[in-house]
Amino acid sequence: MLKQHLQFKLSQKLSPQQIQLMKLIQLPTQAFEQRLKQELEENPALESGKEETDTLDDIYEDTYDESEDHENIDTEEINIDDYLSDDEIPDYRTQANNYSADDEDKRVPYAAGTSFTQYLLNQLNTVYLDDEEWAIAEFLVGSVDESGYIRRPLADIMDDLAFTQNIYVEEDKIKKVLGIVQDLDPPGVAARSLDECLIIQLKRKEPKPSIELAINILERSFEHFTKKHYTKLIQKHHVSEEELKEAISEIEKLNPKPGGSYSGNTRMIEHIVPDFSIKIVDGELELTLNGRNAPELHVSKEYSNMLEGYKNAKEKSKSQKDTVMFIKQKLDAAKWFIDAIRQRQQTLYITMNTIMEYQKEYFMTGDERKLRPMILKDIADRIDMDVSTVSRVANSKYVDTPYGTKLIKDFFSEAMKNEQGEDVSTKEIKKILETVIRDEEKKKPLTDAKLAKILKERGYPIARRTVAKYREQLGIPVARLRKEI
Repeated sequence: MLKQHLQFKLSQKLSPQQIQLMKLIQLPTQAFEQRLKQELEENPALESGKEETDTLDDIYEDTYDESEDHENIDTEEINIDDYLSDDEIPDYRTQANNYSADDEDKRVPYAAGTSFTQYLLNQLNTVYLDDEEWAIAEFLVGSVDESGYIRRPLADIMDDLAFTQNIYVEEDKIKKVLGIVQDLDPPGVAARSLDECLIIQLKRKEPKPSIELAINILERSFEHFTKKHYTKLIQKHHVSEEELKEAISEIEKLNPKPGGSYSGNTRMIEHIVPDFSIKIVDGELELTLNGRNAPELHVSKEYSNMLEGYKNAKEKSKSQKDTVMFIKQKLDAAKWFIDAIRQRQQTLYITMNTIMEYQKEYFMTGDERKLRPMILKDIADRIDMDVSTVSRVANSKYVDTPYGTKLIKDFFSEAMKNEQGEDVSTKEIKKILETVIRDEEKKKPLTDAKLAKILKERGYPIARRTVAKYREQLGIPVARLRKEI
């Protein structure tokens, strides 16, 4: 038996314009500038600059319709006057804004420098090598990663030399040339492991008992050293606690990543441009949006003139109709883009202003213990926006504060109850945990269970496993690895 029934389903679909707006909101300042540049290149109807010309709002009033079928435009029905205006002053230039001055945003220049690989090859030019040795050395230098290590076994390098360079040599020959490469600067470069890297650096130092003991420890007892089994090291190497302390001090001065010490390394340098700025002026918080997020845009004067010409033409040819349809499509896109940018500016400012007010105590003092528990929904509810919108603002934006440049998402944290039943931020607990560990006796570092007990005594009843989770999030190792002599 067949049954028929009606089912009503409410669903919401985002338009392509809404999706693009969400993407614009998510972009930080530098990426937004790239997106703006791309749009200006692709849409000739859109121009930037301070030239006083018609604004798109003036020339396009009440003409934008998302549902319009652009492929079937009746050019005779286009009201050209809607695209033209006698107002020469853009409306957004007559309004007060909350954008910081461009001259406050200084660009940091970077020197191009020489690549790390080229730096090593330049040193090789000062070493006498025959053709075969040079080819091997060049291949080894090319195998050095950005940290300064060669991570591949010599057997694999031997095979690659045969297949790619037509060089057939034994591992011993490669090992000999590797020793030459390892003599280059920075010390420790081209090592195949951490212990080898540290030993190479120690052997370059002036010999003395503490250096010799440090080398001996790394060569014979590297595992005991990494696990901080100091008692076993003292027994195995027949040394006093003071002698061991001196040797470990020598090791701690070394660089575990010699490649990272080269200033000319061509790894990507990330220059953070704050999207907002918060200042304390006359005892009150003042928020500004980076001026680079508020570009001045206007419609091309040339496009306005083309439409004017079409309007005044007595006879309208097919080619003229095709042209005005193309112009209208470009103006549609320009109209939407400027509106989207303004919505982006408004969304960014409203969201950050609400976060600033919510965390006012922190921004006034810089004390992380004053950070209130705050989740995305707290802000979304206050500004009547979707949680995903707040997330897009928080995840990729930075704010310049009197206490440094901060990632906005770092102001968000879950809440926990203290013994008085009050909500406290997990950030506050982490700060206390960090302080307790910093002040602990390093000869007997506190275990997670003892840390949990201390926090409970201070009014924060937290389980040991939660303490372990917070400790790991702070990047702090377990008690055994924090031990010092």
